[in-house]
Amino acid sequence: MLAAVVAVVGLPLASVAHAAQAADDTSQTLAPIVVTSTRAPQPLADAIPQTSLFDEQDIADSGARDALGLIALAPGVQITRNGGPGANSGLFIRGAASSQSLVLIDGVRVESASLGAAQLSQLMLDQIGRVEVVNGNVSALYGSNAIGGVVQIFTKEGNAHPPRFSFEAEYGSYHTQRQSAGVSGALDQDGRTTFSINLSREKTDGFSSLDPAKAPGANPNANGYLNESVAATLRHQFSDKWDAGVRFLQSNGINSFDDAYGLPTDLNESHDRVRSASVFANGKLTDSWTTHFIIGQGQDRANIEQNGVYTSRFNSEDRQYTWQNDIRITAAHKLLFGYEHLDQTLDSDQFSAPDRHVNSVFAGYVGRIGASELQANLRHDQYSDFGGANSYYLGYAYNFDAHWKASASYAASFRAPSFDDLYYPFSGNPSIQPERSHSVEAALQYASNAIGVARVTLFQTRYSNLIDYVSDGSGFYIAQNVGRAKVQGVEGSWAGHVGATDVRAGVTFQNPVDETNHEELTRRARHFATLAAHRTIGRWRVGGEWIVSGERSDFDSTLAGYGIVNLSARYDISKSWYVTARVDNLFDKDYELAYSYNTPRRGAYITLGWHPS
Repeated sequence: MLAAVVAVVGLPLASVAHAAQAADDTSQTLAPIVVTSTRAPQPLADAIPQTSLFDEQDIADSGARDALGLIALAPGVQITRNGGPGANSGLFIRGAASSQSLVLIDGVRVESASLGAAQLSQLMLDQIGRVEVVNGNVSALYGSNAIGGVVQIFTKEGNAHPPRFSFEAEYGSYHTQRQSAGVSGALDQDGRTTFSINLSREKTDGFSSLDPAKAPGANPNANGYLNESVAATLRHQFSDKWDAGVRFLQSNGINSFDDAYGLPTDLNESHDRVRSASVFANGKLTDSWTTHFIIGQGQDRANIEQNGVYTSRFNSEDRQYTWQNDIRITAAHKLLFGYEHLDQTLDSDQFSAPDRHVNSVFAGYVGRIGASELQANLRHDQYSDFGGANSYYLGYAYNFDAHWKASASYAASFRAPSFDDLYYPFSGNPSIQPERSHSVEAALQYASNAIGVARVTLFQTRYSNLIDYVSDGSGFYIAQNVGRAKVQGVEGSWAGHVGATDVRAGVTFQNPVDETNHEELTRRARHFATLAAHRTIGRWRVGGEWIVSGERSDFDSTLAGYGIVNLSARYDISKSWYVTARVDNLFDKDYELAYSYNTPRRGAYITLGWHPS
């Protein structure tokens, strides 16, 4: 099991083994290991920030089409879609906007430099082995955008066994077809060189993305989607102290979409790409000092075509260089420090922008003194286009016994202006400064082998210097630092078991307020919840999900609340062959995630798969 965790997080075996031993010494909870909440391995139950983990079993159980659908099951998370699969989407963690939550793939940024957000709807789950979601203000660990939280996606990796093949074929509603295949294992007998390759293709005819009653000028045709994705990883263990490798993920999507302000005969397509490529190395300089290197490239491409002619191009590239060092002072005290360099470029036919260069230094401490846990992080980011920004995180937890603990934290974060904010024609403002936020939270947690990890968190985030677009009196709206907002609430989460039934639940009550205009923040519900339960009975794996949301405001309208039920069942025909059936939106609810945009009605899907026994 430890070897599998090592492959996921990209850290040496000794580091993760030590974290697992520390978990056994301080808690009766056999929790999985996570890395995003501190940038170093630790048991999930020890994380001070609210952290959700989705492993391969969770991904298989979810029945989600893409990473966005999976993340929607995390507590505190809401999503929006402007239509069906592959359409423009939004991610809101604790009320923060998409551009205020950071997305990483194997530690590499992949957001659009133009918009400041990542295209999660383009990332298919066939290439993903694990996802971690950290709620709350953690810019002190990762820099800009990590105000609402961080989503870190880890691609699949190989283990030290002979090569094994697997495949799936799916067919379902809207003429949806999906095929995926993968192979992973070791290239040598001693298992020092491991690899994984996963490919997938998905095509759906879809449905009309816009409601004709609210957008009569839009084309009423169905809006289909085609996605082709590949991921590959190669890792070599040179010795017990050093390993290195490469990772690659690319997802290409072609999405047909509607334009509410176009003609009913217009055919619009968005040609999108998300790519993450990296080279990494991990080594132990001494028994207590481990160093990590990552050289990575993230790409986000969005090219729009109307009636066969390309009308716009937005191609972003992030080049990232990270050097991190972990020092174990004692078994209970660890230091972390490092340096990161980021180059961001934009190639667009709509406007030009100078390249952005960011130099960052960061440091952190994680420790335990008796029943007390401590976490402190500090980071400085120096930007070439607006100057520097500091962020910090202070967290404390007290363990009442082996199961109960209380925690509190305070943090300061920032979001750098996007290239659109700075340079877009007639609206950009090169003199604007980063958005700022300060967050405070307190939590009570119970963790045990019997039920898993359950947690209740009180949180509040205040935003200042928010970038709003203000009229200049001549018909144009210019980016200005004039906005203020506050989101406060209570969040409950549970990932664990009821007997032999695996359960994941989250519920949030929040008050997202635009303090500048004295209005609710758009598309943020005041209350929402998710519940997922799955159980293995003989050769069967059965379960379902319930996703509910209260009403939300959106463009001077109110989106009604909704409740969606999804059911799934898997049957193992043999040790290798299996068949899965899934029904989404069981009760055929008509609901909206964004004003005027349709959502899928009841759909049924069946999958035939094979994996090594």
